[in-house]
Amino acid sequence: MFDQYYGFSGRPFQLTPDPAFYFESITHRKALSYLGYGMAQGEGFIVITGEIGAGKSTMVAHLMKKVDPDQMTVGQVVTSNLDGSELVHLVAQSFGLDVAGQDKASALGSIESFLHEEARDGRRCLLIVDEAQNLSFEALEELRMMSNFQLGSHPLLQQLLLGQPEFKQTLAQHDRLEQLRQRVIAAHHLTPMEVHEVAPYIEHRLSLVNWTGYPSFDPKIFAKIHEASGGIPRRVNQIATRLLLMGAVEQRSQIDCAMLDQVVEEMARDNRPDIGETGQRLFANPAAELSAPPPPPPPAQRPPEHSPAPAPTPAPTPAPSPTASTERPEHEDEKSDLRAAIAMLSRAIEGSASTEGDLAKRVEALEARLEEQEQSVHYLLQLLIEWLDKDGRKAA
Repeated sequence: MFDQYYGFSGRPFQLTPDPAFYFESITHRKALSYLGYGMAQGEGFIVITGEIGAGKSTMVAHLMKKVDPDQMTVGQVVTSNLDGSELVHLVAQSFGLDVAGQDKASALGSIESFLHEEARDGRRCLLIVDEAQNLSFEALEELRMMSNFQLGSHPLLQQLLLGQPEFKQTLAQHDRLEQLRQRVIAAHHLTPMEVHEVAPYIEHRLSLVNWTGYPSFDPKIFAKIHEASGGIPRRVNQIATRLLLMGAVEQRSQIDCAMLDQVVEEMARDNRPDIGETGQRLFANPAAELSAPPPPPPPAQRPPEHSPAPAPTPAPTPAPSPTASTERPEHEDEKSDLRAAIAMLSRAIEGSASTEGDLAKRVEALEARLEEQEQSVHYLLQLLIEWLDKDGRKAA
């Protein structure tokens, strides 16, 4: 929608990796340097890690565009939680080998034969394994074993492992991966973009879809985009897409900070599934909410004395703190006030016979109210005792 409104030739901020939109930030430049060094060695493992959306796949796709297929054969595997046998079959398929129905040993034999043929034809082989953090130890061990394939003293397979930060931690800390660690010849962790790189990044992607300055961007917005996105390219893409969509809907010629604030708020609301459009909390557990007992009725609506008091199961509440337990309850204050009023009225009755009848009625009413307050206190105490008995906290 917005691409048509602003006259773009394509979508500048799509979320799927596209090497045509590759932007070489400082951290990506370093990563390419490590990749270049590692690939020049022609053996072992190269490890690139980074946050989700940091641009690992886009960078590798950009690199693969420069690979001469007459010099290098590339297989690529995007992993889920695979065991060793499943990974071996996927590796074989990534190199175009038909190993359907073969066991793991046969599939490994097919891979080794293929690597020998490629080496005799003068081509190196590179295996790219994406989402490496999903691999089991068994699968990682299979990859290490494949790195042992040689033709004489010439290694036949080099591997590039891409993963999220947890893979970096696993690789560095786990005892079972010591042999694999010793074969890593280059590694780099992609960090977020710097704040000053956000504006060139956005303008670079826009320029690739024939952006001519319409819409314009408030210069102050780029630092705020960096703050909202953490400098992660995919998050920048998400925010920029929402900004341009809002700009097209509202027919804006400039994208400003007020629009960004609104977009960030909308995205935060979209990511909170327990908040409805009205801002009210939706039940995370409807059954628990429906089974929760109603609060005790106010004194005026308490159950009649001849009816047994209900025994609801109140929702667990924090035990009263020691400080709170030493304070005078509200009902005690009311009772004291009522007693003082009764005493005052009694003295007035003794000193004035002319008003004896009216004062007696008022005393009777106050006494009735006091009794009602005491019954309410007893009712609440009964609920508290039942709650303590049920939860096994009677001793406390």
